[in-house]
Order: sequence, then C-alpha cells, then structure tokens
Amino acid sequence: MKLIRFIFLFTALLSLFFTARAAERASIQGILVAASNEHGETDRRLGPYEPTLRRILRFESYRFLGEDRTALIVHQSGQLTLGDGHQLEIETESADNNGIHLRVRWIAGGRTLMNTGLVLRAGVPAVLGGPSTGRKGEVYAVILIGK
Repeated sequence: MKLIRFIFLFTALLSLFFTARAAERASIQGILVAASNEHGETDRRLGPYEPTLRRILRFESYRFLGEDRTALIVHQSGQLTLGDGHQLEIETESADNNGIHLRVRWIAGGRTLMNTGLVLRAGVPAVLGGPSTGRKGEVYAVILIGK
C-alpha cells in the first residue's frame, strides 16, 4: 500500500514539474521588415501584422526581409538570424501571467543597434523600430511574436 502511495505521489510531482517547465518555455519568432513612406503594397506575409506596424511605426508600406524562430526556456539565451546581416540575441529573464520577460540585443554589421528589455505576451506582436536601410526614407523594424 505504501508503494502505491509513493508511486502515485511521485507521478503527481513529476507531472507537476513538467507542467511548470512547459509554462516556462516560449517559442519566439522574429521577422525583419523594411518600413517605407513610399506608397505601395505591403508584403502579404506581413498582413496579420500590418495594423500593428501602422499603429506603431506610421509608415505607408512594409517589406518582408527575413525571419527566424527559436524555442527557449526561462533563463536561457538564444539567437535569431533574421537576414540582411541582422541578428537578435535574446535572453529570457522570467515568465509570469503578463508574459515572458526578455532582454533583446539587436546586432547588425558587428554593431549593437539596440539593447532593450520587453515583455512578450503570447500572440501579441512587439515591434522594434530600427535604423535606416540606406534607402531614402526606409527603416528596418523587427516584429517579435511569442507563442
């Protein structure tokens, strides 16, 4: 009888442990975008994010430049290689009911463009505005999506 209780308790604790670990895991997708005031069509791949991009960045059109994704647990670091020489170094700091707390370092051409902290809520895109692309009136931006 004691053995059955022990097995039951052990199984319950083990499932609780794995449930807690799953809650600390985050899938993070990054999308590199070029934002421009040139009139034109926004890339269809950015359609779900266009209202957010327009609200935050206030540009006319958006081009998809690249994307990457990773899965991290809390207190783990990872990297997203987005294309056009842009990378994000991401460190997960904590997770709570508000989302996953990240430290993000945006690097391009060996230079740090941005070093910031943010809270990424599941399914709610975060947008980081960046430097000029070198084309007149066009800037880089990154969309981060947590799942």
